[in-house]
Amino acid sequence: QVQLVESGGGLVQPGGSLRLSCASSGIIFSIYHMGWYRQAPGKEREWVAAITTDGFANYADSVKGRFTISRDNAKNTVYLQMNDLKPEDTAVYYCHALDATRGRIYWGQGTQVTVDS
Repeated sequence: QVQLVESGGGLVQPGGSLRLSCASSGIIFSIYHMGWYRQAPGKEREWVAAITTDGFANYADSVKGRFTISRDNAKNTVYLQMNDLKPEDTAVYYCHALDATRGRIYWGQGTQVTVDS
């Protein structure tokens, strides 16, 4: 009964901000590396950001300097703060969990982010 549930998506103007959340259950959250992916219509899913169990973050070049990934182990939740949003950021954003020790991977159902004036 593993669940990753994203929230916080919506419609925002270019230059605006959104904060996505991914609440997990059914896993020992603290031993999972977490990440965010996105998929725009007609395009392949692409990696956006990741954060390790130790809190080390990495970002795709397209979002570096604008997005920040963080995690709160006490709440079993990972976040994606998105600033200076651009129309090309429009996509469904998916939460991702990886247990590298056992090779287990889980995905959320996605949340829509639309950047449009």
